[in-house]
Amino acid sequence: MFQYQILAKHIKQKILSGELCSGQKLISLRQFSALHAVSLNTAKNCYTLLESEGLITVKNKSGYFVQHLKSRNDPPVLPYHREFEVEAKDISNLDLQIEIQESSTNNRSIHLGAVQISPNHVPVDAIRKSIQRALKHSQPEDFLYSNRQGHLRLRQALSDHWAEDGFYINPDEIYITNGCMAALSLVVQLLTKEGDGIVIPTPNFNGQLQLLGTLKRKLIEIPANVDGFDLERLERAMQHPDTKACLLTVNYQNPLGFELSNHDKQKIVQLAEQYQCYVIEDDIYAECSFNLQRPLPIKHWDEAGYVILCSSISKSLSSAYRVGWFCLPPRLKHLHRQIVIQNVSVNTPLQLALADLMYSRAYREHLLRLKPKLNHQVDAYRKTILNAFLGIDIGLSQPDGGYVLWLQLPTHIDGLELYYAARQYGINIVPGDVFGEERRYKNYIRLNAGHELTHEIHDSIVFLADWVKQKMRSSSQAPS
Repeated sequence: MFQYQILAKHIKQKILSGELCSGQKLISLRQFSALHAVSLNTAKNCYTLLESEGLITVKNKSGYFVQHLKSRNDPPVLPYHREFEVEAKDISNLDLQIEIQESSTNNRSIHLGAVQISPNHVPVDAIRKSIQRALKHSQPEDFLYSNRQGHLRLRQALSDHWAEDGFYINPDEIYITNGCMAALSLVVQLLTKEGDGIVIPTPNFNGQLQLLGTLKRKLIEIPANVDGFDLERLERAMQHPDTKACLLTVNYQNPLGFELSNHDKQKIVQLAEQYQCYVIEDDIYAECSFNLQRPLPIKHWDEAGYVILCSSISKSLSSAYRVGWFCLPPRLKHLHRQIVIQNVSVNTPLQLALADLMYSRAYREHLLRLKPKLNHQVDAYRKTILNAFLGIDIGLSQPDGGYVLWLQLPTHIDGLELYYAARQYGINIVPGDVFGEERRYKNYIRLNAGHELTHEIHDSIVFLADWVKQKMRSSSQAPS
């Protein structure tokens, strides 16, 4: 743990114990630096970490103050999901999946659909400088065909970056891909074949379900909710005769936003080894935590080599920066030749620029700035939604990381119908139908909270609420 993290943890304890009171002004950065005999940069990183967790806030020209914590402790209004039986099945709504994915990436629509951060949060100047430095210091071989495993400098940079967060992966185990979905696709094809079953807790990211449908894999769903999923159910699903792998997101899952405990993550590793069932881990939201420390992936506890970690920087840096990776354990090293044949080479200058961004500390500094912004945005979206839907029986997730919100509507409200109504007004949302099978989530919608809450987005949320209210009035007035 770094010095600024140790200091932040100490101050956090003082805030939570009441030693530092709500609204109390903290000493200035220079005073903090002198008091603790640390650099000004260490002091700033400490305060930024505390701000990212919502423990302190900065007021323009006034300084840093202890944040009022009551709103985070209010009883949450959370979605509820029904139980269902586990069985292997084909994905039935693939056409709808594709239609909604294409619609969600329409940049002319109001951005409540595709999960992506605002362009205003992207550190453009830092990226530009890293690209320039990477080109300046590149070697002649960097302009030839690149290594299909990925440039060693980026693989080493990723390994060093993760080591700072508390887990280590050998650079030789890292494979660079064109984004996280490319990594998932390649790993699924390496470990399974057409007709094989893959366990997924649902509701789950529609892009993953679309991928499995396109690859003609069977879906084995287990119930999930905002607290996670039942590991006994997971164990029974691993024993299913059709099961060949599990596809899991345990850090700020899309759309529910849950984070599993370290104990549960270790248990998943034990189950994977016991049943020799590979776990494909999508860890794409972990660096968007609101907490001081990045949550550890399942991979951290994997010694037997049954966990394949996949991720990218598309959610933490930019959805347009198409660099992802997966980490292949030594027990699967025999697949290396097949991987380099199937993997598509990734733009070398972009790889080198990302490595520079990490080694220059610009990426780490970006994450420290991004966390409080996302935290405040998600809170602002939640308050706006709860106010707009006041008087309506809804459920709303309360994530501690990421920027996805899962909204449960009254039982008789059809999220797909709302999706089409909103689209006519240039508002893009994602209906619950595409997050699982059998229309289990038909009265749910998912909203992206990655953009600043503008007047336009505020009005769009009000439109959604007004549509639901009108639908409920029409339903109550209909003859029985």
